[in-house]
Amino acid sequence: MQLEDLIPDSAVENPDAWADEGAETGVEDAAPAVDPDTPIDPLPGETIAWPDEIELPPLEPLAPEEDIEFADLEIAGPQVAFSEADTRQITDELVLGFPQQEPPFSADGDFVERFAALSTIRELDTDEDNLAQLGARAREDEELLVELLRVYGYYDGQVVRSIGGTEPGTEGGAGGVAARPVVRFDVIPGERYTFGTIDLGNLASAPDAEVLRDSFEIRPGDPLDSDRIVAEQADLDRMLGETGYVFAALDAPELLIDHDRIEGDLTLSVEPNGKYVFGEITSNDPEFLSGPHFATIARFEPGDIYQRTLEFDLRRAITATGLVSSVTVTPREVVPPVGGEPGTVAMDVEIERAELRTIAGAIGYGSEEGIRVQASWEHRNLFPPEGSLRLRGIVGTQEQLAGITFRKNNFGGRDRVLTVDGFATTIDSPAFDARTVSLVATYEQLSTLLFQKPVSWSGGIELVATDERPPVVDGIAQPRETFFVAALPGFAQVDTSDDLLDPTRGFRLSARLSPEVSRSNRTQDFYLRARIDGSHYQQVSDRVVLAGRVAVGSIPGAPLGAIAPSRRYYAGGGGSVRGYGFREIGPVNIVGEPSGGRSLVEVAAEARIRTGLFDGAVSVVPFIDAGSVSPSVTPDFDEIKVGAGIGVRYTTGFGPIRVDVGVPINPDPDDSPVAVYVSLGQAF
Repeated sequence: MQLEDLIPDSAVENPDAWADEGAETGVEDAAPAVDPDTPIDPLPGETIAWPDEIELPPLEPLAPEEDIEFADLEIAGPQVAFSEADTRQITDELVLGFPQQEPPFSADGDFVERFAALSTIRELDTDEDNLAQLGARAREDEELLVELLRVYGYYDGQVVRSIGGTEPGTEGGAGGVAARPVVRFDVIPGERYTFGTIDLGNLASAPDAEVLRDSFEIRPGDPLDSDRIVAEQADLDRMLGETGYVFAALDAPELLIDHDRIEGDLTLSVEPNGKYVFGEITSNDPEFLSGPHFATIARFEPGDIYQRTLEFDLRRAITATGLVSSVTVTPREVVPPVGGEPGTVAMDVEIERAELRTIAGAIGYGSEEGIRVQASWEHRNLFPPEGSLRLRGIVGTQEQLAGITFRKNNFGGRDRVLTVDGFATTIDSPAFDARTVSLVATYEQLSTLLFQKPVSWSGGIELVATDERPPVVDGIAQPRETFFVAALPGFAQVDTSDDLLDPTRGFRLSARLSPEVSRSNRTQDFYLRARIDGSHYQQVSDRVVLAGRVAVGSIPGAPLGAIAPSRRYYAGGGGSVRGYGFREIGPVNIVGEPSGGRSLVEVAAEARIRTGLFDGAVSVVPFIDAGSVSPSVTPDFDEIKVGAGIGVRYTTGFGPIRVDVGVPINPDPDDSPVAVYVSLGQAF
């Protein structure tokens, strides 16, 4: 059947009239009328029960997942705050309030700084924080505030948390301003607890218990403070270690809070375990470094009261020898304490040998000095204890050298060094040509990178045979002259600076005196080589250090011609007057070559300005230097040479690397227009 067969002819002929007649009656397929108040008869074969006849099983509750946390959702709105409270703005969305006026909150300043450093809201603050995130962070900060109150002794404190306020936003608020919640904590510390009973265990059994107790500066009635407990425990432990109690033991402190008394009872169990003095020092490798040698290094004598810092100092000093890869120092009871008499502890030193042979080399270049290649071989303990042998050589444009050095460290005392050095050298400089053989013996106590000393000194003897001549004039070699020199050089220095290689404050003052006798051409002359150096360092800001240096030298007692050219005074170079060549400032001969003088003056000033490059490791250093050398005993300042320039410093773990570029301000015709200097450490 098709759709057209279902449409009557009358509908096709007159659709409007057919529509007005309505549906035909008596059609067998017409659906019966439905009475809404009469229930529907069941369909044939249908057996489904009505809902009120169905029994469903009870619903079982679901177990919550443990890793789900529900944030405290707080509705943004007006803050519930104390109108009379003092407030501290931590961030744009974090405020602290202190409504309590009496008694005043004594830890306010430190408390706020500490909270700000630990606050979760402050650490995770962003412009996109939603209310749920801020509520969770506020709960953590509230717990932090309660814990901090207890640290300062406020165990009944309260913290009132509220969220509200608005911050300028992008959209959504009135006038195009979005609501942004601001968290406020009102801190009500309450009454501060005090220390009640102080129990220090068996501290009273120590012979000098009163001195030890005074070092623990907490008394009953003092305001309770957990930080103070930690600090005073450290002070007591330090005092025990510095007054002979080598085996003293301290347990962790315990604090019992009594809310009724508003006090905290402190228990710190202390066991002094006897007082001791130093005994002998032993070594597990006596053929390499013996116990008696360690006793030379130590800053204590047998019978001295034990001090923990002296034990640590001994370990550092043994490490500083450079001969060991590891070292441990262990106190061992030899004689126990009896009555009021202290016991004795031996210091057992256990070491492991380090590599003892070293091969080193260096290549350098100076615009005025040419190329310089240096190499050395050293055995640092060929003659135990601490007796080294070093062979060295130099090949360069102006200098050649071969030498052998014997050195005995910690000889006769801590940081005292005996050195015997023999070498042969040739120097061909613009000032002179010299072939020299020298033997130098020195006994000294000088600063090292590990132990900078306020006072240093040295003394020795020097024997020199040198064959020298002035520079070549118009291609014609000048006559050579042989000098035999014996000298007793001495040195002393006072150093208050804060660093050996990169000082920022303090001063250095040193003096060198060397009485000498010189024999040449069957004549013999006596003279004194003297020099004084002084430098001062002043830090004017976090980034700027000003430094200045003055040096004055004089050689009285003999005419200039009786003094070997290599022992006269010269100026110029990276450690003297920058901008000029090495030893190129001073009196000159008929062809303009430096001939040296009997007096010297040098001054220098520079500003060491630290930049932000490479985390502050790079500094820029403008400088100006000046110097004068005179043939007379006293400086005459007839001609002062001035140099200026700028340098760069790169700070490393062992000192700054220096690169200076200097130019002569009043050069002679033969002076180079620029000079470059590279070295380790500051110029002075």
